[in-house]
Amino acid sequence: MKIKLNQIAAVVVTSFFAMTTYASDSHYVPGIEGVKASAVPPPGVYYKGYAVDYRATKSDGLPSDSKVTVNALSHRLIWVTEQKVLGGDLTFEAILPMIRTDISIAGGALKDKESGFGDAFLGSLIGWHGERWDAVGGIGYWTTSGKSGSLASAGKEHKSVMLTYGGNIKLNQAKDISFSVLGRYEIPDKSKVDDEMILEWGLSKSYGALDVGLVGYNTKNTGGGKDKRNAVGASVGNFWPSLMLGAELAAYREVSVRDNFKGRVIRASLTKVF
Repeated sequence: MKIKLNQIAAVVVTSFFAMTTYASDSHYVPGIEGVKASAVPPPGVYYKGYAVDYRATKSDGLPSDSKVTVNALSHRLIWVTEQKVLGGDLTFEAILPMIRTDISIAGGALKDKESGFGDAFLGSLIGWHGERWDAVGGIGYWTTSGKSGSLASAGKEHKSVMLTYGGNIKLNQAKDISFSVLGRYEIPDKSKVDDEMILEWGLSKSYGALDVGLVGYNTKNTGGGKDKRNAVGASVGNFWPSLMLGAELAAYREVSVRDNFKGRVIRASLTKVF
């Protein structure tokens, strides 16, 4: 039972932000991207900051008086180059997460609280664009730069390769209704850690620079693990051209979870174009 508790707790804790999951052993966090997530922006340099608050007091496979709270801030730098590769825009990105976790199992019989830097990520993407569609594909690498070893540590104890793929479709002639699906497939470097498939989706309606959307995420282990997550939510975002600044607010509720905590996510993101 001790091993099971530590595995589940470490999942929720460390997975929360390197872009990390509150589900299973992957680094990536589902729910940090939403509407138009598969549309790579025009060439330029971008900063994107994500602030996430995750809280859960229900769990599948843990005592009823177990809970976790994770507050995270992730810094992401994106460079969309002028270089064309396979007809798309070559893009590079780097991510550095900061995580604070407070976790308690069985009414405090097992508990921990820590703050620190999580594992960093380096990757590259190619973004394609059509008249009414966008597509993205890429590969990246999660390091073990974050501190690990305890229940609430911000870093994991394994590296992993992450594949990115997805598409965005404008559903009407006015191009103001879009549906986007962004997939992540994470492959850890340890055989005892399962691969993870994550899908984030968003259906949005644009009102000029304002986007309102229905969003969600779905995760699943592809090995022997049974971890699954399904969540739905809503988002609203706006972009101010005069400031070259965008902001988005989203809230998710996990509607079904297997072998982990079940809670809610509030996420705010800020995008600055340089």
